[in-house]
Amino acid sequence: MKVLALETSAKSVSVAVTEDGKVLASSYQNIGLTHSVTLMPLLDGMLKNAGLSLADMELLAVAAGPGSFTGLRIGVSALKGLAWAEDKPCCGVSTLEAMAQNARTFDGTVVCAMDARRSQVYNALFRWEGGALLRLCPDRAIGLEELTEELLTDPSPKLVVGDGAQLCCDYLTAHGIPCRPAPENMRYQSAVGVALAAEDMAHRGETVSSRELVPTYLRLSQAERERLARGLPITLEREK
Repeated sequence: MKVLALETSAKSVSVAVTEDGKVLASSYQNIGLTHSVTLMPLLDGMLKNAGLSLADMELLAVAAGPGSFTGLRIGVSALKGLAWAEDKPCCGVSTLEAMAQNARTFDGTVVCAMDARRSQVYNALFRWEGGALLRLCPDRAIGLEELTEELLTDPSPKLVVGDGAQLCCDYLTAHGIPCRPAPENMRYQSAVGVALAAEDMAHRGETVSSRELVPTYLRLSQAERERLARGLPITLEREK
């Protein structure tokens, strides 16, 4: 199964094609330009250089969240357009589950952490068993103090991945929980991880149509939080 994947959930942007667990092509940028500028040229260049086309793909996948609100909207919208044009099935992959793909050889608890600010991380816990990824909790926005209390009962080694890895490791270590961040080249989310996770989802029958594909934010945007703080409804429609 050939899978095309997009990853736009944070500062970097990446695209990849995998087939049955093998990486056929990938491209990555982290140069500070907006995803709306870099994503489609990056995708077009990768496909041309690899001699592939959208028609060759059997599944399209995107990191659907959590992550940057703007980044997720760009990635999901782009994939919806690509999937609709070619009538392809889709997978909206958890950004955190895609990150855990980087730790396939680690024997212990994989702590996925994206900096959500306000002393919180977007987090999920995983473990690899017999080549299969075991999810230990749902994706969530969680305070570092609460995460620390939860991990105090877990005696296994801990590897932290994601752009919040150093923040999370520093806090956990300071509160008596040994852990280490993944190496830089394995720490961050990438489209390769999205594609590999999507292959597993497809085997479980967890694909959707382009119409059904939506981002997963986990918490309200800053604008929505500010409206609630002023005692206003979140959307204008609800004011009518």
